[in-house]
Amino acid sequence: MPNRLKKTLDRMISKAGSGSRSDAQKWVKQGRVRINGVIAESPDQWVDPERDRITVDGAPLRAAEPVYVLLYKPKGYLTTYSDPQGRPTVYDLIQGVGQFTGTVGRLDLDTSGLLLLTNDTALADRLMDPAWHAPKTYLVKASTRLGDAQLDRLRTGVDLDDGPTRPATVRRIRDSEKYSFIEITITEGRNRQVRRMIEALGSKVLKLVRTRFGPLEIGDLEIGKYRLLERREVTALRDLVGLKNDADQESKRKLLVPQGNRPILGGRRGRRGLRD
Repeated sequence: MPNRLKKTLDRMISKAGSGSRSDAQKWVKQGRVRINGVIAESPDQWVDPERDRITVDGAPLRAAEPVYVLLYKPKGYLTTYSDPQGRPTVYDLIQGVGQFTGTVGRLDLDTSGLLLLTNDTALADRLMDPAWHAPKTYLVKASTRLGDAQLDRLRTGVDLDDGPTRPATVRRIRDSEKYSFIEITITEGRNRQVRRMIEALGSKVLKLVRTRFGPLEIGDLEIGKYRLLERREVTALRDLVGLKNDADQESKRKLLVPQGNRPILGGRRGRRGLRD
């Protein structure tokens, strides 16, 4: 068994923030990656982050500056780096960031709202680990009116095909003649979980918007726009999952192609009006 501190070469390069795992696999195939001066043979090759010297096009990897991006994902965008069918992805919206970041979880094609992207893999791993109970809040428009008993089922947990859900925090916002509008906060990240929870009540989700993730809020950021997190927001995220600033050794092992060999970090700060 490989040492737990080792990583596959393609994963190491992707976590460096210089490209996706697909990019890394292509670079290895093209002979552009070397390990300790020897051309890498396979993207699945195990490497030691602390002992092995990895270069891409002759440029060594070095310690990275972490980047944290909050995007208001629109409906109709895939949460993936690329799509064989050519459909738009969230990466089309953050090209100004200037370096590769991974998404912290996913929002499905028909869901909009707050999406976090970062190259801080230690933080991302913990935020996606259900053991840390990171809360995620959504606004839901249901296809029917939901009664109090149905909302209570969400609060106590509903049975899904992959097991019962944890209790959710639920608030009724308003009812129209045909629909109910609710706010729900969950501490899990199962595939299409909120949609399946509403379906378990005999209704369907007509609109789903994530408004909060842990201490982060979408605020008045304009749909399709992004901003960089403020220092206090990063600190709050790391506190949420038990990571102290500058103290977590795993976070310090992030690697990156030197600044001169990649685009400069860019993007505008500021928030704009929220559109639903």
